[in-house]
Amino acid sequence: MEKLAIGLMSGTSLDGIDIVLAKILGVSLDTKIEVLKQKTYPIDEKLIDKIKDAMDDVKSNSKLISSLNVELGYAFGHAVLSFCEDEGIEIQDIDFIASHGQTIYHIASSEKDYYRSSLQLGEGSVISHLCKTTVVSNFRLADIASGGQGAPLVPYADFVLFSSDKYSRAIHNIGGIANMTYLKKSGTLDEVIAFDSGPGNMMINEACQVLYQMDYDVDGKIASKGKLIQNLYEELMSHSYYKKMYPKSTGREEFGSFYVKNLLEQYKNENNEDIVHTLSMVTVDTIVDSYNKLIKEDLDELILCGGGALNKFIKEEITKKMPQAKVRTLEDYGFNSQYKEALAFIILGNQTLNHKPSNVKNATGAKDYKILGQVNYSD
Repeated sequence: MEKLAIGLMSGTSLDGIDIVLAKILGVSLDTKIEVLKQKTYPIDEKLIDKIKDAMDDVKSNSKLISSLNVELGYAFGHAVLSFCEDEGIEIQDIDFIASHGQTIYHIASSEKDYYRSSLQLGEGSVISHLCKTTVVSNFRLADIASGGQGAPLVPYADFVLFSSDKYSRAIHNIGGIANMTYLKKSGTLDEVIAFDSGPGNMMINEACQVLYQMDYDVDGKIASKGKLIQNLYEELMSHSYYKKMYPKSTGREEFGSFYVKNLLEQYKNENNEDIVHTLSMVTVDTIVDSYNKLIKEDLDELILCGGGALNKFIKEEITKKMPQAKVRTLEDYGFNSQYKEALAFIILGNQTLNHKPSNVKNATGAKDYKILGQVNYSD
């Protein structure tokens, strides 16, 4: 039976709550999905400050995290209600909401005294109460319980949407963190390769905010005016994350504000546009290396999505360095780059409600295929 669903995504870049409304029918590879509407709602500045404090090892505390989980639930729920009002949608017509939540901390591998884990805030029961519908949230923990990293999760949706018998394809989402999914021509789910290539927009955005009081480098214009700072580039590219083989995942705890601000202080005598250029080239080269040095598979099409896909400098540099593949954006396939992850969680939520798994073992390192997410019913 066809369902009307909403997907919610708030990423590591904290640039808003992305909302997608879609019709969805079927399950697994028989899934049919049609996007109807999509819109982004800003996150209140005070709430952004609380999120950043919760991510900060010094400023974070149990009281803040407990409160923030509920406050984010209200923020997500009210964003859905505003979306429905703005678009003339009756909330009672929504069959379910799939919410990624706000990632606060991600421990990809167990460390001394710390378990492999991931924390997404935005209480599903609050969203369900406000919106009077079923909510699927907290998708990562079932995969982690099975020995996985709980990330990346989008590859299952990529497999559903972009598998091909004619072409080998990769979908590279350039959000705060850049993550990729490689789909072998005529490949099975067990043959999907997916991992986080490293920072996408995160370091670039942080530098733009500090150096230019701008949220991001519009169209890559700042980067295009700069030149490479070799010492900074080599320091960034020597990060141990890039030497790891997949499955692997990362986040703000490795490449966030603290990391970038230390670099900006260290290289404060360099030209600002050169710093942004160098950070952008790290994003470019770690993406290119994902294919040329790590997976070493044939690639016919590279599909860019996320906010970074709109950065002309990044797209042009990737195109130059990957002549073997046709570089496209998600828009070439009828989707909107900005809303791809919110759309993906509708697919994952639909799998959950149909008691079907939606993790990709080869991507996360899990031992089993698992039904992901926790479900809150409205009554």
